[in-house]
Amino acid sequence: MTKGNQGSPDLKSGKGSKDYSKYFDFSDAKVISEEEGKTTYRIKGRNVQINSQPDYKEGKRRGKEEIEVHYDFAIPEEMAGFGVNKLYHITTYGCQMNEHDTETMKGLLEQMGYRGTLDRNQADIILLNTCAIRENAEDKVFGELGHLKHLKIEKPGLLLGVCGCMSQEEGVVNRIMSKHGFVDMIFGTHNIHRLPHLIKEAVFSKELVVEVWSKEGDIIENLPKKREGMRAWVNIMYGCDKFCTYCIVPFTRGKERSRRPEDVIAEVRDLARQGFKEVTLLGQNVNAYGKDFTDIDYTFGDLMDDMRLIDIPRIRFMTSHPRDFDDKLIEVLGKGGNLTEHIHLPVQSGSTAVLKKMSRKYSREAYLELVRKIKATVPGAVLTTDIIVGFPGETAEQFEETLSLVREVGYDMAYTFIYSPREGTPAAAMEDNVPMEVKSERLQRLNDLIKENSRISNDRMLGEVVEVLVEGESKNNPEMLSGRSRANKLVHFEGPAELIGSFVQVRITDTKTWYIKGDALAEAVAVH
Repeated sequence: MTKGNQGSPDLKSGKGSKDYSKYFDFSDAKVISEEEGKTTYRIKGRNVQINSQPDYKEGKRRGKEEIEVHYDFAIPEEMAGFGVNKLYHITTYGCQMNEHDTETMKGLLEQMGYRGTLDRNQADIILLNTCAIRENAEDKVFGELGHLKHLKIEKPGLLLGVCGCMSQEEGVVNRIMSKHGFVDMIFGTHNIHRLPHLIKEAVFSKELVVEVWSKEGDIIENLPKKREGMRAWVNIMYGCDKFCTYCIVPFTRGKERSRRPEDVIAEVRDLARQGFKEVTLLGQNVNAYGKDFTDIDYTFGDLMDDMRLIDIPRIRFMTSHPRDFDDKLIEVLGKGGNLTEHIHLPVQSGSTAVLKKMSRKYSREAYLELVRKIKATVPGAVLTTDIIVGFPGETAEQFEETLSLVREVGYDMAYTFIYSPREGTPAAAMEDNVPMEVKSERLQRLNDLIKENSRISNDRMLGEVVEVLVEGESKNNPEMLSGRSRANKLVHFEGPAELIGSFVQVRITDTKTWYIKGDALAEAVAVH
């Protein structure tokens, strides 16, 4: 701990990483007012209104209190037309969950009268929806704030907000308050529905408003969403209770809480009526869905069985945890239909010893047995994964175990990462003793193997006919269209723009490492 910061959390996250504790020195802060649970401070020449701040200890608690579901959401009357003739711009970092949160924020802003713009210079409100998974994502956001400072100087009326997972981190919020005083709002992942209130407070008080709930609160249904394209994301649950030692998500997203099945089913049915072709069910740990219900026995397998009965061509889900992938779910996925055969199944390491240090709570053998069951039951199952290399203490032999597991499973694709400590996680206190050059070399070897696997898998498809949901023109060639197969493979083929949004049967004629090419079968175009 740095001198003068006793009583502040020690957020040093291992050797060579950032020391956030230096942002905790608010010795010059003066309390201006305290009322209705809100405290206003004077910090570095600016008033800061703190409604609630992130607290790791609070974020880690998993209480037994009931999560309530609210169906009465409405934009406050006085804010309903606040955004008329004003523009918004949202930059999203991170995962599909963040993308989905952005859809909700767009929906809220549009109900207030705002309209979207791609040009930040034109915007009246700019929100950075942030990710806390890796340090480089954090660095990007602080870099972006540096650029936006100049825009704010030119346009003092611009509202600038930081939200998402980074906002749930104690050190980040304090760093913004201390070093980036031109920000107007900081809010977290649990109180997105409060955006209209926060805009009101920031505009009328002219203060930096900080409202980050550490406890996750209730489930708010009927929030507006602005969805675009033919694919939709649907949150079915929030939070994670797994506490893998490297992961900050259980702190930033809170405890596991599932939406009621009837609400999820109603939302997906409505998307089917609107003509969406593909729905991805989202959760930090999607297959733990329903485990928190006390009044009904209804699991993720039951939900997927009900999804099969909805007239929507494709249903996907992510991200699943191997520990919660039960036999019921495998059996339901085996029924096929609109449930796609692509399964994202993060393994993180092929070594049981490393998995134990990661607190993944399954062994290499248990994971391989799960893969065997999936492949035996789900016709044409295509598996993808996440893998971390260079976890503290990972030996050369343990890394070789990861390579051998990758060969044995034969993943089509993998998201691969070099381990970096996240402050506030248990792994950050472990000695990060694998040298960076060794981590980089391991990552390279792993990526080479994944590429090899992907190419082998794609080569097997030569001559096959696959159903492709056409998403748009190829970025490099407007005469080429691109889309995804049921197995989530990227497919390019020649065709007219009017096929965008439809399903086309494509015969595969050429394979690359990360995509495949083919010819559309003229007689097999289906606009579902």
